[in-house]
Amino acid sequence: MNKKSPKGLTGVMLNAYPDSIGNKLKDTIKMLQFPEFKDAFSLFYILPTFFNSDLDRGFSIIDYNLNEALVSQDDLEALNKLNIQLKFDIVLNHLSVASPQFKDLLQYGNNSKYKDFFINWNVFWEDHGIKNEEGVIIPKKEFLNKLFMRKSGLPILHVPFPDGSKEPYWNTFYQKVTYNRINAVDLEDITELNEDQREEVARKVNEAVENNTIINTLDFVEGKEAREKILNVIDKKCTYLGQMDVNAKSELVWDFYEETLAKVKSFGCKILRLDAFAYLHKEIGQTNFFNKPGTWEYLERINKIAKKNHLILLPEIHAEYGLHLHNEVAKKGYRIYDFFLPGLMIYTLEKGTNTALYKWIVDIENNGYKTVNMLGCHDGIPVLDLKGKEANNFYEKGLLSDDDIADVMNKIIERGGRVKNLYDAAGKKISYYQVNATFFSALGENEKKMLLARAIQMFMPGIPQVWYLDIFAGKNDHAAADSAGEGGHKEINRTSLSLSDVEKGLKTNIVKHQLQLIKLRNTSKAFSGSLEIKDSLDSEILITWTNDSDKIQLEANLKTFEFIITHEEKDLRDVIRFNTT
Repeated sequence: MNKKSPKGLTGVMLNAYPDSIGNKLKDTIKMLQFPEFKDAFSLFYILPTFFNSDLDRGFSIIDYNLNEALVSQDDLEALNKLNIQLKFDIVLNHLSVASPQFKDLLQYGNNSKYKDFFINWNVFWEDHGIKNEEGVIIPKKEFLNKLFMRKSGLPILHVPFPDGSKEPYWNTFYQKVTYNRINAVDLEDITELNEDQREEVARKVNEAVENNTIINTLDFVEGKEAREKILNVIDKKCTYLGQMDVNAKSELVWDFYEETLAKVKSFGCKILRLDAFAYLHKEIGQTNFFNKPGTWEYLERINKIAKKNHLILLPEIHAEYGLHLHNEVAKKGYRIYDFFLPGLMIYTLEKGTNTALYKWIVDIENNGYKTVNMLGCHDGIPVLDLKGKEANNFYEKGLLSDDDIADVMNKIIERGGRVKNLYDAAGKKISYYQVNATFFSALGENEKKMLLARAIQMFMPGIPQVWYLDIFAGKNDHAAADSAGEGGHKEINRTSLSLSDVEKGLKTNIVKHQLQLIKLRNTSKAFSGSLEIKDSLDSEILITWTNDSDKIQLEANLKTFEFIITHEEKDLRDVIRFNTT
């Protein structure tokens, strides 16, 4: 196979939080200014704590202004001087409850300008279900069973309005409501209570808060009206965390997108990752994941805004290979995330066979996919993405069989990985979504495997994205995952490094050799040419890139994990043999 790869961005992309190195983005910039990092990266995917956010490590956006605790305008100028272009996220589906729009809804209720900026669950499902005892519409079974859930139970948050009522609003992802202490003064407007009763109510509430007792079950005083007023006071004192789904049928939402894309462009954005875009379109009778044709219509609309701002869109989507959603997105002209490579890489190195990896490379080349690939990342190692899928009574095979996927997953878990699950509307676990681990630990902390994995990634078509911790052969951080509590499994692969850690790492072969590979990919003109997979044994990798007189070849042994790179530029021929020793 010898086919010209798509033109466009070909440099290597660093991936990190603003405070992954040191304490602020300026510390990462100091690292990039080290001579060892010269010519290593052309792009930098800065994760969304770059903006003001409050949970989910940045993916619950308050607003898209610079997070001045971590980022400064000087940082952006310094990155520009390094000729590093930026990639950011826009979280299309949701905003934080601390966003100005949602805070306005909490303050003004039905009189809020942003009442329809978010999705009132009952308004959405009106006439398509029956209200339960809590006043929440339960959709008819034929509708409810179609919904794709990211957590157990209905995806709603009860929002307290100023008049004392509560409205359920759509909340696909994270939410947390914390009850706080009150005092008698907070209850002074409740005329049904005397001073002693206010003191007693405050005591009961505070005792319940301390003991995590359900507030609604408390017996306060006789009288329904007084009880409702007390509960209203308690609700107003609550602290909310959550990612509230926005209503893309509201023009205010699209005005917000217009403003946001112009803003990220002003920060130096080149590529804009569309996080959770497949959940944005919602329609009765469809799943709330990649509804068609609605999702395409929304994607085209956001793309028109992107083009005005000279931004390249990267829609983020996890779905089974057999569903071929990646193919549909690519056919529309968008870049796609290569979520298949991490699992394929582990399978390739553990089984010592190139068959599945080569199949995917042929897919990429034959279909002209423009990809961004990775090994490790801020999330987990995808496994669901590799699966096959049955549709219209026909089963489309995956890149790996279910048994092979289970083997990969179990191997990572045996080596200390943690698991994230998906659920149906009844709360039943339906599938493994990803395994959380550092890529180095997923490979059994074997430096030969890690280095070969990096070499293969550098020879893959598309833009290689490199997680900062992988460069330094980061190991699973179980203490961080445990201390983060429920849902903290992702912290296993987010260990912050000091500049001292970086300097120590730069003295090790695994770091030196990875940077050598990264620089080759980032600077060689050969990678802008054509890719060829040459005939070899199943246990070997033989990939060549050729661009006129520039040529670079990877020859690897999947049993010993040793490899040779031959690099030719005009009259220069360089042979590099890697064995990590």
